[in-house]
Amino acid sequence: MVKVITYGTFDLLHYGHRRLLERAKALGDYLIVGVTSDDYDKTRGKINNQQPLMERIAAVKELGIADEIIVEEYEGQKIDDIRRYGVDIFTVGSDWEGYFDYLNEYCKVIYLPRTEGVSSTEVRSEKRKLTIGVVGTTVFRTKFIKESQYVNGVNVVGVYASEPGDVASVQDVFYTDQYDDLLAKVDAVYVISKPEMHYQHVKKALESGKHVLCESPVAYTRKQCEELYELASSKGLILMDAIKTAYATAYERLLLLAKGGKIGKIISVDAVCTSLRDGITIEDADLSKKWNSMCGWAPAAMLPVFQILGTDYTKKLFFTKFQDREENMDAFTKVDFVYPSAVATIKVAKGAKAEGELVIAGTEGYIYVPAPWWKTDYFEVRYENQEDNKRFFYQLEGEGIRYEIVAFAKAIESGRNLSYVPEEISTAIAGVIEDFNARKDMIEIE
Repeated sequence: MVKVITYGTFDLLHYGHRRLLERAKALGDYLIVGVTSDDYDKTRGKINNQQPLMERIAAVKELGIADEIIVEEYEGQKIDDIRRYGVDIFTVGSDWEGYFDYLNEYCKVIYLPRTEGVSSTEVRSEKRKLTIGVVGTTVFRTKFIKESQYVNGVNVVGVYASEPGDVASVQDVFYTDQYDDLLAKVDAVYVISKPEMHYQHVKKALESGKHVLCESPVAYTRKQCEELYELASSKGLILMDAIKTAYATAYERLLLLAKGGKIGKIISVDAVCTSLRDGITIEDADLSKKWNSMCGWAPAAMLPVFQILGTDYTKKLFFTKFQDREENMDAFTKVDFVYPSAVATIKVAKGAKAEGELVIAGTEGYIYVPAPWWKTDYFEVRYENQEDNKRFFYQLEGEGIRYEIVAFAKAIESGRNLSYVPEEISTAIAGVIEDFNARKDMIEIE
């Protein structure tokens, strides 16, 4: 018996996939088809899949061509599978010509001609046509525009801001200082304006029938945040909180491990986010153009606290050193949260520096994420007995921004909010920002 093996994502199964599998089957007597897992696809930079793993497996099975279907989950598995199943022939499409020649050491490698005129990328792009406008002047918008280019069918077409800034260097993106002009030409907006303007910009976009992805905090008060989510729901629109850390695969996994009891009962969560690169100085000509430490860093720092311990804390206390109190510019802020059976602390700063790590302590062990933890691609689960320690690494492309854009686009397609940052967490973040602005429960450091 001649065994043949091939691999693929098989997203949105089409005629080209069928022809490839038919040609593969014709090479031997028994065809094994490896369908790549969602996690493995992410590590390879494939973030545009429209269907989850089980749907893709079911589609391949329904064709009735494969004799056996397996899941590809890690780098190097092809060699393991060839040995495990006694494979005689490995085959893939000709677009991979030469790439898998190293497998000739283990079996015969054959590259099959592709079916011209059809591909999953083209199908996804045709299915998804989403135009996005960017609202705001921060340099971070350039990252967003760049990362959007990795998402099929998504096109950033314009920027609304008081000044063009670096827009001129971005090809095919127009600039306008009139918000209505931008809203008339897009399906959705990404809001990264000054935090105090988020409510105004988000509300106008929603009232204009546009979907919104907004940097956290979505609004300056809990009531405003609730109002915006209610407005989006009433109009059948998507409003998502853009905290990119939530979309990193490694961060998702550490949450599952923490909540799944791998380190016992959670006792504390400590998150530190600081940066001096975009820090504040008292000599700044216009401090209002800068994000303070609480708006710039606290949403990310609060994310693991609220996702692990929930938003029903019983007490919180701010410790803040202001660089300019009148302009509400804090150089450093520490926030303590007290829960019935746990505590949490966040430290955020743009005028001070500390190790940007995340530590989740439990009764049986702890999870440690090294700096910069908000760009999570690696973490460790540590125990009293060091021999039990485990390390986890997951590829992170584009700081999670492209994954966030994919989730936003999928949510719009499906009509369901697929945000990794639940509405109650966005609202809780806005509530903490509101209390900070009101100097509630605050101890000021001289």
